[in-house]
Amino acid sequence: MMKTWLITGGSSGLGRTLTEQLLARGDHVIATVRDPRTLSDLLASNETALRVLVLDLTDTLAIRRVVDDAFGAAGRIDVVVSNAGYGAFGAAEELRDEQIERQIATNLTGSIQLIRACLPHLRAQDGGRVLQLSSTGGQVAYPAFSIYHATKWGIEGFVEAVAQETAGFGIDFILAEPGPTATSFSANLDRADAMPEYDDTPSGEVRRMFANGGSMARRDDAGVIAERMIAAADADRPPLRLVLGDVSYHHIERALSARLDAVRAQKPAS
Repeated sequence: MMKTWLITGGSSGLGRTLTEQLLARGDHVIATVRDPRTLSDLLASNETALRVLVLDLTDTLAIRRVVDDAFGAAGRIDVVVSNAGYGAFGAAEELRDEQIERQIATNLTGSIQLIRACLPHLRAQDGGRVLQLSSTGGQVAYPAFSIYHATKWGIEGFVEAVAQETAGFGIDFILAEPGPTATSFSANLDRADAMPEYDDTPSGEVRRMFANGGSMARRDDAGVIAERMIAAADADRPPLRLVLGDVSYHHIERALSARLDAVRAQKPAS
């Protein structure tokens, strides 16, 4: 059965890949972008199935207006994909104030306000799905990504709570946690100016790795990751957390096991 999807950040990366796959299978997509020209090619060949709306996720009033317009035009939206994101890179002390503010405004506040704007519509139509893009970095932390992790850990806590608040309305939530994926994310990182004091620290090591064209691990195919996200959104009982890729699985398993061991070690004193 044909579904209608609302996808933020549809111009590139997983948002673009999801849009392409959903259109190919016959679904309708409402994609939000900052520059509509980025989807002009898809729009030309999918005039009836694709609707493109302009949205900057840091503008809360615009989020509410665009969400209202999208639901009003579609009548029903089956799946909301909160995908738009931004990545600031650098040790916490290196980051500029504006980088921190943009990171929080886009990945955390913007995602929260998008979900809040959709909830009245999802309740009115007796349910739907919200697929929130997190990452391995929503459960694991790496040096030089502190503020990025703050937003991903934050949105995971928000979604886990809201999923409980709205379960009675037939609204399901999925936190997608992909590992390193073959998208433009690394190339588009907003890098802070390096401080020499951090050269010989883990943050400096990560910075040199990216400067040399390396990555933290091998990258998963974006098409396969998108397919698994769509399959989860189609499932009768989707998982709250969708771990995507073996790198993500092993890193999350190791991090959670270490945290659980640390908690259990404190049992006698707690």
